[in-house]
Order: sequence, then C-alpha cells, then structure tokens
Amino acid sequence: MLGILTTILLILAAPLAAETRIPQNQTEIQLGFAPLVKQATPAVVNIYAKRIVQARQSPFQNDPFFRGLFRDFGEVRPQVQNSLGSGVILSADGYVVSNYHVVGDAAEIRVVLNDRREFDAEVLLADEESDLAIMKLDGAADMPFLELRDSEGVEVGELVLAIGNPFGVGQTVSSGIVSGLARSGTATGNGRGYFIQTDAPINPGNSGGALIDVNGHLIGVNTSILTRSGGSNGIGFAIPSNLVAQFVAQARQGNDRFQRPWAGMNGQPVDADIAAGLGLDRPGGIVVSALHKVSPFMEAGIEPGDVIVAVDGQPVNTPAEMIFRMSVAGLGEKVTVTALRDGESFDTEVELMAAPETPQRDRRQLGKRSALPGLDVANINPAVLAEYGLPLGSTGVVVEDPGPIGAQVGLRKGDILHVINGETVETTDDVEQALSGRVRVLAFDVQRGLQRLVIRFRL
Repeated sequence: MLGILTTILLILAAPLAAETRIPQNQTEIQLGFAPLVKQATPAVVNIYAKRIVQARQSPFQNDPFFRGLFRDFGEVRPQVQNSLGSGVILSADGYVVSNYHVVGDAAEIRVVLNDRREFDAEVLLADEESDLAIMKLDGAADMPFLELRDSEGVEVGELVLAIGNPFGVGQTVSSGIVSGLARSGTATGNGRGYFIQTDAPINPGNSGGALIDVNGHLIGVNTSILTRSGGSNGIGFAIPSNLVAQFVAQARQGNDRFQRPWAGMNGQPVDADIAAGLGLDRPGGIVVSALHKVSPFMEAGIEPGDVIVAVDGQPVNTPAEMIFRMSVAGLGEKVTVTALRDGESFDTEVELMAAPETPQRDRRQLGKRSALPGLDVANINPAVLAEYGLPLGSTGVVVEDPGPIGAQVGLRKGDILHVINGETVETTDDVEQALSGRVRVLAFDVQRGLQRLVIRFRL
C-alpha cells in the first residue's frame, strides 16, 4: 500500500512538462491491483433470474370493429422476462447479497461462480425500498466470500474497485475512488436512502456487484448510476455494507421482509431560511414537525420544534439519513439522539422498535355477496402508516386492494375510507356492513394523500 501511495505522490509531484516514462524497476512493473482482484473475484457471482410477467393488453381490446381485425394483437399472455446482474457471497455457507431489481419476484434464479460452478438460489429476504435482497445457495458449503467492512470508516478519496458483470460480457473489474458520502435521494429506480458515491465505472449488469477497498473488504453493493445516456458517467452509487449486515442478520433470523426501526414522526431538513427562523447559526439537522402518540422519539422526550442533529454521534441532515442510522443500529438497540431546543443542545436515548401492529389490522376481503367483491381493507395502525406512507395522524380504514370493481370506479390501494353512503366507517367491520347486500348507488368519502375526494357511482 505504501508503495502505491509513494508512486502516486511522485507522479503528482512531477512537472507538467515532464515526458512520459516507462517503469524503472521491478517494483514499478508489478505495481497494480492484480493480487487484490485474485483475492476478491471468486466471491463475486453472476446472477441469471427469470420472472413471469403479463404482456400488455391490446389497445383495440374494447373497440368492436378493430378488435376483430387485431384479435391476437397485444393479447394478455404470461411471458418469461430474463434479467442479468451480479451478487456477492458473504459467508461460507452460501448467503449472497444482490439488488432487489435483479432478483425480486424472480421465479427462478441461477447463480454462476467465477470458477463456472452453478447453483440454484432462493430469495430469503427482499426489500424494494432499499433495493437489496439476500439469497441462499442450494447445497453450498466452503464458499469463497468477502468480509464486510464497517462502512462508517469509509472516507472520500479512498481507492476502490467495482466488480460485476456489465452488459453480460463476463466478470469485469473497474477502479476509482470514493467520490462522495451521505448521498440520499439521488439514486435511480426504487432504491431510497443513503449511498456511497464512486467514480469507478458502473454499468448495467454491475447491479448487485461488489465495491471493495484496497484490503479486499466489501464496503458497498453497487446499485445504480446517474446517467442521461445509459452508460457510466462517473457517478455511481453503492449501498453501504453496514446496512447489508443488518439484512443478513434479519435473513438468518428467518425474516422475509426487512423491518426498519420506526421513528413515528414527521420532519424536514433545516435549510438556511428555517435556520434563520429558528435562530440557528447555520443550516443542518431535521426539524420535527409532528410526532405520533406512541412514537419512541416522543417517549424519549423529543417535541415538535426540536432539531435533531445527530444519531450516535453521526450527523443527520435528511430523514433518509436518520432512518439509515437507525437501521444500521438494529431493532431492539438504543441510540443516542442529539437535538437542539431553544438553541440548547441535549442528548436523549431512543429505543429502536418496529412500527406497532396495534390495533390489529383485521384485514377483510369482501365476498361475492358484497357490493364490491374482492375489496381488501385493513384497520390503520402505525405499521400500516409506515407501510403505505400515510399521513401520521391518519385513522380509519385503508384500501389494500380495490378489487376488480373498486378499481374500475376509481378506488386505489392506499386510499383511506372515511364515509360510505353517509355512514362513518372506523373499522373493517363497519366497511363490511356498509357494503353488504344489494346497493344500487354508492358514495365514498376518501382521503388520498392530503386530498379529500368524493367518489359516487351506480352499480
């Protein structure tokens, strides 16, 4: 490592007008990443996934004239969709991490190692929001694997290698540096959260591959690029290894969904205008605007108007950063939250918990005798608030699936039902009673996001 840094410093210190020179000794000739690549590449795998999707419906489906002429055009048929990506083996018994967009909802997964061995794989835990998935290789033992490094110690400017299978050409290694940290909300696709930014070229097919440091330790899982052309423009994003470690831990515990600690609060980043209004000397942190009555932050003494500036000593400037810090700490742990109130700083301990399932969801699917057969509804509780991203103070009943008729009349997943035909509904039992029997005309008072809607229709 010292030899590499010495050579780099010599090159940087050389006059601009100096001529290009050839290596002068055996040490300079051998300078490179070859030993590191040989160490790391056996643990980076190629992933071939198949999923069943429905073909798009014909645009002439409802036209009585053109429907006959284009009878088979766009007919809905199941189709096999193939995807190609990368993954990283994390343990000798065959736990593999990849991206959700590579293996999520896959019907069949085939994993090919660098030495050409092939394994079937099963997804144990997948999360679309974080764009991560943990798989287990069938019959795997004594596998090569990469050790996870504490990503909190990663610094801008570190040398890194990105390993994956771009464009399906085969395993490829590219080099670069860590060019940014704490990138939140900048990645493409469904992934949201906190990312390591790198200028190591990442291209389609690299997704799920390894971002390693000069010691061969995994610091991140490549997930996306920021591009206008479809190719690498030197801005790639990787999911930090500390979050990957929590995914592996929950997968080993038997979870099939990733459980995040629940904050139970609303907040927004403190910009220059908000900082001036609060009398702060500089922007930074998250100002708390509302708290749920059973929020662990409220239990710890946080109040609306407080500014949260750090979690376990790490600064937080966006809600995504705060949730990331909580997620890597893990459920059941306690974190130290540093906040400002009236310009004074104070610390408090927050016990991390999953969003409570109280009251019970009591999910109901309405039967054939209902006015809206197939409608799925559930009682709203903190877990439902978090799952559907509903406003913090929401109460009542949420639509989990509108069903075929409900979808036609305008109901959507995530709608909150308040009134049906003039009757207030507070529980799933109320909804079932209001829609029982034959009803000719229906009127729904619905909340969708921050909007209140009235949906009326005749059956």
